[in-house]
Amino acid sequence: MTEQPLDLLAIAAHPDDAELTCGGTLARAAGQGHRTGILDLTRGEMASRGTPELRAEEADRAAAALGVAVRVNAGLPDARLENSLEARRIVVGHLRDLAPATVILPYPRGRHPDHRAASELARDACFLAGLREYEGGPGRRPTKILYAMAYREDAVKPTFVVPLTEEQFQRKVEAVRCYASQFEGATAAGEIFPTGQPLIERVETASRHYGSLIRAPHGEPFHADETMRVSDVTRLGVRSL
Repeated sequence: MTEQPLDLLAIAAHPDDAELTCGGTLARAAGQGHRTGILDLTRGEMASRGTPELRAEEADRAAAALGVAVRVNAGLPDARLENSLEARRIVVGHLRDLAPATVILPYPRGRHPDHRAASELARDACFLAGLREYEGGPGRRPTKILYAMAYREDAVKPTFVVPLTEEQFQRKVEAVRCYASQFEGATAAGEIFPTGQPLIERVETASRHYGSLIRAPHGEPFHADETMRVSDVTRLGVRSL
């Protein structure tokens, strides 16, 4: 392990994906004193706007805006991302270096093939990272896997929503705005479908919607495969009536 262990790591197909789907949660976690990180699987070299070099600079500025402690890029091929033996080996190496306790992955369904591939690839790599005999070890596996659900059009209900303050949401917006080469004047990006709104307005619409579900100014939705454990049913948040 070459890095201090992370409390929370977001794994994304492209630079800017993590900012859009879970940037507020990363900012909130950093503000709570957690050590956070982002692992971008590709450099986004197939983007129609900007260059990989410029996007890398934007990614560094966005990470700073969110208070992210470490950001690394796996260098896998954009628009050709596959859950291959070699890709898993590379991602396992990063997971063992970063040693995150919790990881956030893209939702398994999505318009962009890279997002679907990233979700499967990262989940498999999380498992393999715990096998001591895989690639010479050491066995080191995250404790929890979460899936970011922002901007989804499926009928899947989030397992939970992370509340964001106005300040935390503005940190997310600041991070998204760092990608001027991608988003300046944009009305759609990634999994965010066109609505005629400027992109930042669309981000705010989704954020306020999910926040309203938990009586908070803003929110980001997540799915977990496992059933959530509740130790005290008398202290559950969000009023029913």
